[in-house]
Amino acid sequence: MTTGRRQLGRSGLTVSTTGLGCNNFGRPGTATEDLAGTRAVVHAAIDAGITLFDTADRYGQPAGRSEALLGEALGSRRDEIVLATKFGLDVDGANGPVDGARGSRRYIRAAVHASLRRLRTDWIDLYQLHEPDPVTPIDETLAALDELVQAGTVRYVGSSNLAGWQVTDAAWTARTERRAPFVSAQNEYSLLRRELERELLPAARAAGVGVLPFFPLANGLLSGKYTRSHAPADSRLARIKPELLESAPWEALDRLQMFAEARGLTMLHVAFGWLLAQDPVASVIAGATRPEQVVANAEAGSAWTPTPTDLAEIDTIFPPPA
Repeated sequence: MTTGRRQLGRSGLTVSTTGLGCNNFGRPGTATEDLAGTRAVVHAAIDAGITLFDTADRYGQPAGRSEALLGEALGSRRDEIVLATKFGLDVDGANGPVDGARGSRRYIRAAVHASLRRLRTDWIDLYQLHEPDPVTPIDETLAALDELVQAGTVRYVGSSNLAGWQVTDAAWTARTERRAPFVSAQNEYSLLRRELERELLPAARAAGVGVLPFFPLANGLLSGKYTRSHAPADSRLARIKPELLESAPWEALDRLQMFAEARGLTMLHVAFGWLLAQDPVASVIAGATRPEQVVANAEAGSAWTPTPTDLAEIDTIFPPPA
């Protein structure tokens, strides 16, 4: 085992400090486009001690392929992991009208049964609202999710991409209406994207919600494999998002590289260790398309615990939001 364990918020759910993001499963042009590539990554992750596997009904081409590949790749090892998926983004109209209320009881019922079929499982450990539904009252969404928890179809529920006030509103509604509360909040968070520290992190702490950062490496800029003068030609960032390389804060990234080297660390260690030092981060969700990436991510989830002095120095490189 190479990664640690933490409780997810104030729930009884234990997750690995490194989680596997499964958004690349079924994505054309990746090593995990097919079952063989997906299976290699899935089993490497379990063998490395990763327990949290995070997917969504939207992931893959066509939508749902990530869940289907993950379900088939897990096979008899389903009980070894915490299986998390999401609902609430358009899945090409599969669960109802494209412009429908995707936090409604009707939609949730259709979505969860479709995900269960693709994942080849009888239950989902963490079922997450993928984005806010501006149409459906949060009480209806929580009531529908609570019914799934009571039935044993879902064990815990969480959110993704909610603002701080929405996390607070959902927690208050769940408490006053006696619904199963959101135990997690999955949002983008990294040294290059610290906006969550203004409202989302304080709201999550107050509500007892564990935070699950996605894009922890800022599209790879914090991975250490990119420099001002070099980017791997076959990398996704170089192929699809070259503008991010052009606009990257290279002076700060160079300083962070020196910070890491002075401590015998990699940029990956620093990026993960820094996130895991932020209360109430429980697990860092990182995607991977090759087994060696999974092993490196798992190791980074427990490789380094920064001191207060370390954190203060990092703040001079990537300042917190004003």
